[in-house]
Amino acid sequence: MPLATLAATPQTAVLDVQNMTCAVCPITVKKSLVQVPGVSGAKVDFDKKTVTVTFDADKATTAVLVKATTDAGFRPRRGSDR
Repeated sequence: MPLATLAATPQTAVLDVQNMTCAVCPITVKKSLVQVPGVSGAKVDFDKKTVTVTFDADKATTAVLVKATTDAGFRPRRGSDR
């Protein structure tokens, strides 16, 4: 059986991080998220104050993503899941 069939479909979550106020904030938010096991990417949109996180749902949950961001000093709200 090919390995590709065993891989979980990546999921995305959009977190609303309104308290990003400076140029360093997106870097801090992204660093906090990419260290979470199962996260394969985090794209921050500073203008919209959101971060789109791609993750393996078998290894991470949106609650864990929110906690990682909160622990970094930001209080995100969960926007949407895909």
